Amino acid sequence: MTEEISGVENIALPDGLRLVQGDNGLTLAGDEKRYGKPLNIDFAAGKAAHRRRFGGGRGQLVAKACGLSKGVTPSIVDATAGLGRDAFVLASLGAEVLLIERVAAIAALLEDGLKRASRHGDTADIAARMTLRHGDAVHSLAALVESAQFAPQVIHLDPMFPHREKSALVKKEMRLFRELAGNDDDAPRLLAAALEVATHRVVVKRPRKAPPIEGPAPQHTIEGKTSRYDLYVHRSLVR
Repeated sequence: MTEEISGVENIALPDGLRLVQGDNGLTLAGDEKRYGKPLNIDFAAGKAAHRRRFGGGRGQLVAKACGLSKGVTPSIVDATAGLGRDAFVLASLGAEVLLIERVAAIAALLEDGLKRASRHGDTADIAARMTLRHGDAVHSLAALVESAQFAPQVIHLDPMFPHREKSALVKKEMRLFRELAGNDDDAPRLLAAALEVATHRVVVKRPRKAPPIEGPAPQHTIEGKTSRYDLYVHRSLVR
């Protein structure tokens, strides 16, 4: 279920960027030398399809951090949805996921991607478990969750951080996000809001060597090769 994003023609964009409706859905395009290839969300093909089939199931870092285990499938709010990659993984593993995205252009791409996923045989059931809201979780998290009539057991956060990956593609994608959203200077307030709203736990994705977000210390961490999850636990998800 999605909340209709206002017409793409009404979305303000920085100079040099444009939203284009084409055969492959809605695309955010600009100067490729600066921003890389046009940005499009396709949950039924490419990397999303490969990760759905071969990603490692509930053994994936994000699944472990969000508490998905045998017999436990919590409801999850992805309050920094971005391109929906983590949310799609969690929904593909059976979780009901509320995606919140504050950047109107990215929310429009998500809306378009979810609509197309809902019409594809391989992803229709997954898309049905994903609900989208366009809004600012820092200021309106509780209201956005209430508007979706959603039970927020786990809240997943992935605030932007100065990435050090050498890949030009990643750098250009991050440049595009920063152009649209700016830096996440309000991450401490977002964490505070999430801790107020989540009933069971908040999980925060960070580069592996980055400091935790300013605020209360996480009780647990789960580390991968390049990233980690800081866990702030209110109560156990195990029934």
